[in-house]
Amino acid sequence: MDTTGKSQDRGGLAALPGGLPGGLYVVATPIGHARDISLRALETLKGCDLICAEDTRVTAKLLAIHGIARPLAAYNDHNAARERPKILARLAQGQAVALVSDAGTPLVSDPGFKLVREVIAAGLTVVAIPGASAVLAGLTLAGLPSDRFLFAGFLPAKAGERAAILEELKGVRATLVFFESAQRLSDSLAAMADILGDRPAAMARELTKLHEEVRRGALSELAAHYAQAGAPKGEVTLLVGPPLEAVADTAGMDAALRAALPFMPVKAAAEMIAGLTGGARKAIYARALEIRETEIKQTDLHDD
Repeated sequence: MDTTGKSQDRGGLAALPGGLPGGLYVVATPIGHARDISLRALETLKGCDLICAEDTRVTAKLLAIHGIARPLAAYNDHNAARERPKILARLAQGQAVALVSDAGTPLVSDPGFKLVREVIAAGLTVVAIPGASAVLAGLTLAGLPSDRFLFAGFLPAKAGERAAILEELKGVRATLVFFESAQRLSDSLAAMADILGDRPAAMARELTKLHEEVRRGALSELAAHYAQAGAPKGEVTLLVGPPLEAVADTAGMDAALRAALPFMPVKAAAEMIAGLTGGARKAIYARALEIRETEIKQTDLHDD
């Protein structure tokens, strides 16, 4: 049931000669590895009347890998206003149209929102064919709290505008997920450390590809690394942990450390608790040292 209170009855749609009911199919495609595409997505692409692609050259390569030959049309930020009426006309005729982006799930920092909105307004069907997403792939690899997260897209290129957005996000009690230009990565990390605080973070690039890399550390550590190493190659997904106070439940953290310290070294215990809570490793390590020293002193007093 959509927000208008009208349900989509796909069973009543007329099937086309290819067997696919008419409607707009929003199809997720791989973010790197060509085999990261669902069987349902392949069936949809094979059975649709038209595939609307952000870049037809990129999509043509994917279709060739999987042996699919269907009509292609470009749908992107440059021609969307002109192409939407044409797509709506096809849908009104009962055709099946697939919408794909260059990589991942359409509408996630990609064209498509206005098209979907107009299709819904026209009383036509929208079908999601879910699959790969750099947001979720990065989140699974980051080692940051995943129970609540916010996708914030691309930060502005200008420093002042970027700072204003980060100030807005500063109080959000969730892991933040960004797409970022590799060339701006170091500057963005430094700005985040300054405005958000030195939170734990992860830089994931080339996800699912041959040179996939995930680098984890405090924002300041990552900023210093890329300031020295230079911009990495490939597509970057940047993940930043929640505000430190949101995960620094002192009583809970102390209890967890006291339970872990008898069985492992201080550093290992601190790293484990930091990984579980998303808290700052340095702060948790310092607290672990305090607890260990206090327990040693108490033991010495009892021995005396």
